[in-house]
Amino acid sequence: MTAPSDGPDELEGTEQPFVSHLIELRDRLIRALIAVGVAFGLLCVWPSPGGLYDLLAAPLVATLPAGATLIATNVISPFLVPLKITLLAAFLLALPVVLYQVWAFVAPGLYSHEKKLVLPLVVSSTLLFFLGVGFCYFFVFGKVFAFIQGFAPKSITAAPDIEAYLGFVLSMFLAFGAAFEVPIAVVVLARAGIVSIEKLKAFRSYFIVLAFIVAAVLTPPDVVSQLSLAIPMCLLYEVGIWAAQIFIKHTQPAEEAGA
Repeated sequence: MTAPSDGPDELEGTEQPFVSHLIELRDRLIRALIAVGVAFGLLCVWPSPGGLYDLLAAPLVATLPAGATLIATNVISPFLVPLKITLLAAFLLALPVVLYQVWAFVAPGLYSHEKKLVLPLVVSSTLLFFLGVGFCYFFVFGKVFAFIQGFAPKSITAAPDIEAYLGFVLSMFLAFGAAFEVPIAVVVLARAGIVSIEKLKAFRSYFIVLAFIVAAVLTPPDVVSQLSLAIPMCLLYEVGIWAAQIFIKHTQPAEEAGA
């Protein structure tokens, strides 16, 4: 944390004993866990673990041949895999509460200009991650699965394993969620003074090449998924440059803004 060079320190007198910080941290963690537990209980009631997995598998099932379904090669997979999905969905559902607990714990130790810096980044990064996951589920999966099934020989009946499908889905969600954080990375680099706005603009052509390389590494070896990841990354890079200029202007300490 950086204290303003002139004027009184706004954090003066707010120090607390180390034990008090540990107690507050414990309380925040308990509240976050309770929120996840409540969300997990609600999802178990409706739509239920099985219903959640059916919802997750819907894009793939829609492209399978008539009568084909997913299979379970492990005895406990029909029980364990839906529970994993439910727990993950519960965490995502309770994420606003979890992030609020994190913010409430660290906010008292931040200066006002740092609060202006951290809070928008936390909120926007969360929304962008959800946006990436939603884009992957509602747009990319349908296109990718239809493209893959179009290449399947007629002599083969597709019957994917539910655990393998879960692993594929989670890796794709993580890839697209992380890729949609490009504007946050650009803003942080520019705000920290590591890279100037001019250099970010000059790096634009190199980033396009980098985006296609990342898409080729993180997605299946098909054109649809690679383009679906690379093109949004390039667009979000432009959004990041635009947002960085506004963000830098509105998150300067008071004495820097005056200068």
